[in-house]
Amino acid sequence: MLRVRPLGPVTSALRTARTLPPAVRLILASMVLFNIGFYLVVPFLAVHLADDLHLAGWAIGLVLGLRTFSQQGMFFLGGSLADRFGVRPMVLLGIAIRVVGFVVLGVASSLATMIVGVVLVGLAAALFSPAVEAANAAYGRGLEESGVIRRTELFGIEQMCSRFGTVIGPALGALLLGVPFVWTTIAAAVLFAGLGVMFALWLPADASTSHRPAGAQGPDGLRVVWRTVLHNRRFMVFVALCGVQLVAYNQLYLMLPEQLERVTGSQAALGWFFVASAVLVIVGQSPTVALARRLGHRTAIVAGMGVIAASFLFPIVTGALAPDSVAAGLAGVGLWVAALHLGQMLMVPPMRDTIGVLAGERHLGAHFGMLSTLGGLMTLVGSLAVGQIYDLVDAGTVAPSTPWWTLAVVVAAAAAGIWAAAARAAVRPRPASG
Repeated sequence: MLRVRPLGPVTSALRTARTLPPAVRLILASMVLFNIGFYLVVPFLAVHLADDLHLAGWAIGLVLGLRTFSQQGMFFLGGSLADRFGVRPMVLLGIAIRVVGFVVLGVASSLATMIVGVVLVGLAAALFSPAVEAANAAYGRGLEESGVIRRTELFGIEQMCSRFGTVIGPALGALLLGVPFVWTTIAAAVLFAGLGVMFALWLPADASTSHRPAGAQGPDGLRVVWRTVLHNRRFMVFVALCGVQLVAYNQLYLMLPEQLERVTGSQAALGWFFVASAVLVIVGQSPTVALARRLGHRTAIVAGMGVIAASFLFPIVTGALAPDSVAAGLAGVGLWVAALHLGQMLMVPPMRDTIGVLAGERHLGAHFGMLSTLGGLMTLVGSLAVGQIYDLVDAGTVAPSTPWWTLAVVVAAAAAGIWAAAARAAVRPRPASG
């Protein structure tokens, strides 16, 4: 009898994760909890800003853009500090700041206070996220050299663990839509406080963000770290182009609530779209990593960007085919969300491995941080622009399809730039030894 096992890749990935060193398992577990806390609050922030605080579209775009900028925009600094002072202190400090930030978001009743809250929440992630991700990349390099697991496979497992959190977080957030927003933020703050205790107890004090050569004498100073990153021209071009995918992905927090409101007159289904996309990543990440390995890093990255660009066309097409159909509108939204995540699943693991290669496996915190810093700057500008475009749509000045085709063109241009600029030797996957 034929036995279908749709969760086979998940089971295999979890079995592999159990064989990894304790520090790596702690990092993977933290990815689940990070995202439960994050997705418990952030996807519903636009709803709170519009329905409870009654902010205009440009103000909502500003708040969401500042959240991304203060987070990803500060990753370069946070990653550099992790390279200089160590992973553990940055992780613990960042978690403490995020607890405070969530409390401020919950009690904020004005635009100014809300901005303080989102900046604290973002700054916190800028301290702990690049440290954790770069440390995992350094561990992955060692595991690959030992023949235990390819680093791209470890990145794939990391993405799957993150998405377990994004299944639980939005589901809890959707259930909490009927309670005051402050209670949701307090729940997230308590979760992060517990996560801080876990890292304080079990994260090794010598966790590093670099693969150190023999004879290395401790960490380099910040000036050396920054000069190394900023003078790496090939790396800077690569991350500037790849940063566009962060702009595209972060539109989920602005465009998804907007589109659901326009299609159905309600945002009640918002959390379930995040849940469905998370399930897609959990089930599909392992096969897409295998596909990316067959394609090669350069082709996989560009193809993933192409899929992301095409995803923004689905709402336009379904809207043109059946302009008055709620079902067609929801189908367009669903296809957009699915294709956006499929593109990311294909491109992100090889992209991150490429960053490690271009960095020479040194100062990984700063190098990974630079990707997010550039992406955060672009996302701030992009969120403001998209918010203003929606204001023009509401005023009847431009067509409702304008924000969608604009983003499709921008992402497609970035994909073409990566194909033209990336040297084949720089994006070719490194074989595992052993």
